[in-house]
Amino acid sequence: MNENFINFHILISHSPSCLNRDDMNMQKSAVFGGKRRVRISSQSLKRTMRHSDYYRQHLGEPSVRTRELGDFRNMACNQLSDSFPEEIINKAISFWGDARGLDEYNATETAVAPWLIHEISAVCQALADNNSFMDICDSFIAIKGNGDADKKKKRSLINKAIKLLKKEEKWESILLASANGLDIALSGRMATSGLMTNIDGALAVAHAITTHTVDADIDWFTAVDDLQEQGSGHLDTQEFSSGVFYRYASLNLKQLQVNLGLLADMKSEETLESRAKALDIAAHVLHMLATEVPSAKQQSFAAHNLADLALVSFSSQPVSLANAFEEPIKPARNGGFREPSMQALNEYWDKVHKGYGLQERCAEFSLVQRELPNGIESKPSLPELEGWVRDNGKA
Repeated sequence: MNENFINFHILISHSPSCLNRDDMNMQKSAVFGGKRRVRISSQSLKRTMRHSDYYRQHLGEPSVRTRELGDFRNMACNQLSDSFPEEIINKAISFWGDARGLDEYNATETAVAPWLIHEISAVCQALADNNSFMDICDSFIAIKGNGDADKKKKRSLINKAIKLLKKEEKWESILLASANGLDIALSGRMATSGLMTNIDGALAVAHAITTHTVDADIDWFTAVDDLQEQGSGHLDTQEFSSGVFYRYASLNLKQLQVNLGLLADMKSEETLESRAKALDIAAHVLHMLATEVPSAKQQSFAAHNLADLALVSFSSQPVSLANAFEEPIKPARNGGFREPSMQALNEYWDKVHKGYGLQERCAEFSLVQRELPNGIESKPSLPELEGWVRDNGKA
């Protein structure tokens, strides 16, 4: 059985910390079940994963997410100058992301977007090889306005450029260059103009919330000035708390294969090889969800905690188990929220599984050994759970 979705359910207990803050320098929070929970945003979790040493070691370099295209232009020139002149690199960036006039480019007028050197290199090559494509690019850059008529002209030129590249069998090489940005394949990309392609993200990540209510503490801290006889050089406060967080993510395996160029479209039949590549990435995603922690205020709190539980399921649809904690977890008789949270997660999984007749393949690794519901296979370690994922849940 090749169910298309992998659901990741992670419970991780963080010691006192402030891992994700809002614009008021307070912990991010959310109301769930009518009660306040501490929250770590999905953006924070995804950035933590793609900038981790583990990601670079196993999955390569992440994309460059920026709106400062002058700085990105300098980076691209440093990396591509042996292959292309600066003029072509400038034109490639301008045509790819509709950033006309990089020298006068105003970063505040656009949104942060993910950029790949591989894609810019592919566009540079197409410009160097084809005079007609270069002419279309020059016409596009020459349009300085952004009214309806200008947008219509730009769209017409983009369509003309893509048609030309497809005719000469070069468009595919540009699309394949996008596959070098795995984080874009996972998280997606929205493009509004230029040659830059829209990509539907394969990985959906929820905001992590505590399984229980949280009352924050305030740390009143000082920065002592060693050269002052009395007092300190700085006084301030910092909100912090601790708690058991539920992290949930869902990976669309077929969408991932399409984004990586392994399948032509969502209707294509996957091969054993293409699915194996997607499953290998899924195992790495599991590892990062269970081990990577945001870096905020870590020099002050050092909440470098690993997951207490990781439950993975192969399913025909995304299924969150957040409602296991809609009623906040109460501490165990001797204190602590970890084990009651684990118990609630498994019990709710069992209710949903039986109530909807879900046909899932499930396995779980937990630091606390206990009896699991029928249908969840126990794994003694995270590496063995990762291996189970790579084996397609041993279907």
